[in-house]
Formats: sequence, structure tokens, C-alpha cells
Amino acid sequence: MKVYVRTPSRLHFSLIDMNGQLGRIDGSLGLALNYPNVVIQASKSEEIIVQGEECASVDKLASVFLRQFKIPTGAQIEVKSTIPKHVGLGSKTQLSLAVASALSRIYGIKKTTRELAIIMKRGGTSGIGVAVFEKGGLILDGGHSFGRDGEKQSFLPSSASKAHPAPVLVRYTFPEDWFFVIAIPHIHRGVHGEDEIRVFKERCPINAAYVDKACRIVLMKLLPALLERDIENFGSGLTELQDAGFASATKDLMHPVVRRCIQFMLKKGAYGAGQSSFGPSTFGLVQGEDEAGKLRDLVADFLEETSKGDVFYTSANNRGATIKIV
Repeated sequence: MKVYVRTPSRLHFSLIDMNGQLGRIDGSLGLALNYPNVVIQASKSEEIIVQGEECASVDKLASVFLRQFKIPTGAQIEVKSTIPKHVGLGSKTQLSLAVASALSRIYGIKKTTRELAIIMKRGGTSGIGVAVFEKGGLILDGGHSFGRDGEKQSFLPSSASKAHPAPVLVRYTFPEDWFFVIAIPHIHRGVHGEDEIRVFKERCPINAAYVDKACRIVLMKLLPALLERDIENFGSGLTELQDAGFASATKDLMHPVVRRCIQFMLKKGAYGAGQSSFGPSTFGLVQGEDEAGKLRDLVADFLEETSKGDVFYTSANNRGATIKIV
């Protein structure tokens, strides 16, 4: 038996509450994307054999899963594609869940996506990656209880947190004719690892006014605009989130090329633009594939004259990961 897994990627629009005065922290808004993807194919084997991209990472992830369930054998895993690392598109969570989902089916282990995420230690700050793998769409999660008796006692990124994935508050199907142009400038990759832990420790708790602003934008602008299919207000809300929530406390870390790319997209007709997570992936929202193609070409020319980089467009994934026996 062989198991095929194809994951979405994701845009992370905002960490909402990194203040904690109400007894909860984190909280995230994000969206599943149809591209780029993790694509793997796996089958039973006497030992772990990995072919393709990210061999060392996949070997380590498979080992974690097999040890957890005391499985003495291994798996043969072919990695057909991966999501670029440390650019703000959620590569680690999608790769971890792809491996865990494939192996759980190969060995007949019945676990939910959330249970697999706990095993693979993903989703400890933002719950977006776990939720988009499961169901796709636009996700708003509720963060984690905070304080002496809470699930979290300190501000940490997902990579360093042992908390369980945050509960999903709402999940909405995203319009199929709303496209995102994604630019990944060839600059220093986004904050990650020890640097990311340091940023959380140094910048948190953030000013409560930043949290208030993010909550108001999400609740009274972005979500109503999505339900009413109002791309203009949804887009402007995404732009406004670049100066709210955790982004307000870390905006000095945004690379100048990313800042210029955001402004360029807005000038050339994007309804909204911003940076996903710590970047450097930059997104611009447009309506229709023709407009997406036009903006992609303009942004490609812009990057050619600045940092170089990769540019593509994609739509939202409203299904989650594809997992099937082949």
C-alpha cells in the first residue's frame, strides 16, 4: 500500500493578542493556499528510506512518529515537492503533518489531525497551519490560556512551545476568484530559530492598544467583508493589520525590500497587501486570474530591479490536505 499526501501552504495574516491581560495569548488569522505544496508518497519499509527534497528533515520527522508508537520498522518516503523554508508560508507544520498522516495510514493508527499535531509538536502558538491542513479556508483561532495556571506561562513561537494547537473559532470558505500574488524576495529569510524565540521574549507583552486595533479590524472589518464578498474592504483590512497586533511591535524587523514590495503592489492595484508571518513572503490581493497574472508580471519586474526573487499567484485552498491510497 502507498499513501499519497498533498498539503496546502498558508498565509499568516496576524498574531492578535501578545499582551495577555485577559488571560489568553496568541490568536491568529490565516488562510490556506493551493500553492506551494508539500507532496509525498509513502509505503512500509524495514527501515526509513527518504528520497527527494528535505531528506534529513523527513527522516527526523518519521523517526519521531515511529518512536511515539513503538513501531520497529520504517517507511519509504518519496518527497515530490516541499514549501520553501523560513519564508512565512508554514513549511514545517505542513511537512510534519504530511509525514505523520501518511505513516498513520500505513500503520493503521487512527488519529485526528489535531492529535497528530500534538505528537509532532506543531501548533503551539498559531493554530493556522494545523487547521488549514485539516479543512482549508480562512481560519481564526482563539489562542491559549495564559498565566500561572494557563496552558502557556510565557510568550513563545510555535517552534519552542509545548502547547496544544489553538481552538478554531471560525472557519470560512474563501472566494475562488480572489487571488493572491506572492513574492518571495531573495533576501535574508524571515526570523526563525533562536532569533525568533528572542524576538518573542524581548517584544512581549505588547501594548494592549495594538491588540485592540487588531481585534477591531478582524471582527468589524475583515470577517464581515468576507461574508459580504467585499474585496475592497477585506483587502484594506489586510493592509491595516500590518500595523496592528504583534506586527505593530515587530514592524522594524520588516526588510526594506518587503516594505517597498507591499507599497508597489498597492500602487499597482492590489486591494490589500502585507507580509506573511515574519516574511519575507509578501502578498497582494486581487480579483480574477487575469488581474493576478498582470500583477505577478509587474512584481516580477520590480524584484528583477531590486533583490531578485520568486513570484507566483495562487488561490485559496478550501479543502485542506489531500490524502489517498494509491
